[in-house]
Amino acid sequence: MTAKAGNHAQHRQPDGSAWPMPPQDGYTADDYFALDLPPHTEMIDGSLVFVSPQRKFHSLVMFLLEVGLRRTVPGHLRVRREMAVVLNRKTVPEPDLIVVTAESDGADEQTRYRAEDVVLAVEVVSPDSESRDRETKPLKYAAAGIPHFWLVEMDPRTKRPVVHTHVRSADGRAYEPTGVHRDRLKVDGPFAVDIDLGEYDRL
Repeated sequence: MTAKAGNHAQHRQPDGSAWPMPPQDGYTADDYFALDLPPHTEMIDGSLVFVSPQRKFHSLVMFLLEVGLRRTVPGHLRVRREMAVVLNRKTVPEPDLIVVTAESDGADEQTRYRAEDVVLAVEVVSPDSESRDRETKPLKYAAAGIPHFWLVEMDPRTKRPVVHTHVRSADGRAYEPTGVHRDRLKVDGPFAVDIDLGEYDRL
């Protein structure tokens, strides 16, 4: 795959395809949206992060939570799946789910949201992204001002989803836990949500 932004160098993969080499100071958000990248590539601190094939658990949990959020989302908010969020000029993650303001929702060609548009970011932990999902991204989401964060993991015993809900701390530097939800996800923020997590078994 060929990079199209600027004059950044490239190197060749074993199959002969070209992948972009980052500039000395790392990529910027402008570079990120100009490059020809594989789907769901993220940019963290100026470096590109490529994702592995998605597990069935990951896909089913996203569907379950998306449907549940859409069921009760108020009119001034929108639920979006796998969309880029510009946190700053060097970091553009793609949360599994986000809830954004209706005012920020543009035309069908829209490719990104700003951090200030997002009221909830949801990450489903994958084996290749555990440290990013549990440590790196929450700190960056909090620093960018996103008020709510959910982290979803697979319970090793039941193989069902476990949802850890968080709210941004008063100092804005991290998130504080507000609950661990195994059978039922019932919360009041960022709006009233009630999802039967046991429905996972019937998907």
